[in-house]
Amino acid sequence: MAAQSELANGKLVLDHPAEAVARLTLNNPEKRNPLDHEVLDAIAATLPRLAQGIETRCVVITGTGGAFSAGYDIGAIVAESFAEEAEALVAHPFHEAMEAVSAHPYPVLGVLNGHALGGGLELAVRCDLRICAAGAKLGMPPAKLGLIYGHTGLERFIDVVGVARTKELFLVGRNLTAARAAEIGLVNEVVADDEIERAGVALAAEIAANAPLAATGNKRAIETLARSARLTADEERELIELRESCFSSEDFREGVSAFAEKRAPRWRGR
Repeated sequence: MAAQSELANGKLVLDHPAEAVARLTLNNPEKRNPLDHEVLDAIAATLPRLAQGIETRCVVITGTGGAFSAGYDIGAIVAESFAEEAEALVAHPFHEAMEAVSAHPYPVLGVLNGHALGGGLELAVRCDLRICAAGAKLGMPPAKLGLIYGHTGLERFIDVVGVARTKELFLVGRNLTAARAAEIGLVNEVVADDEIERAGVALAAEIAANAPLAATGNKRAIETLARSARLTADEERELIELRESCFSSEDFREGVSAFAEKRAPRWRGR
């Protein structure tokens, strides 16, 4: 197999652990593999390259250490430009990276080696299939941060687990065990923590061994059938404006501060 390549200053690693399989590994375990500008830009740039030809017929996305990804790297944003920088991270590089995962023509497998939270969980949900380490926790904290989530991300959760379970994730904000995630269809399979890497490579190799035209054709057909209903232009504009409104709110800044300081937030409703 080809040697590994370091992307995003080493925070994302590309290697090829099996024939026709490419693996992208989030590699910043000290910070729980956050999704910062460099990592997101590297994901968005790399996936289209892997789509060229049939040399890569399955992409694995995984992490290192005890986390798959803790999501947006909002904690690094300075207070003076919080609203602008938070919106810029969530709205552009994150969106571009997530759309690159969704648009990839070949199957993408999420191998959740550990906790998948916030934007990290959306990255997992954007994958076609997900296997999960038994000790991992999965959750969406927007309700506890004062964040209104983007409608394109919410659509993906609805596609995967339905309206009722999406409301459970986003309105309760409770972290789920891997077993509960499998029960509601958020992940396809749960494996022992020490087996997750081997199981991920084995499943990816099995997928990659299938016929390329069948893989791309069936994926495209399933996606088309699942997303036949579309928002009108007015509905989409309304949802974008709703999401953007939270970035300048006091509650969003308070939610992020409280999370970082490990205390209960003091909401003001503005």
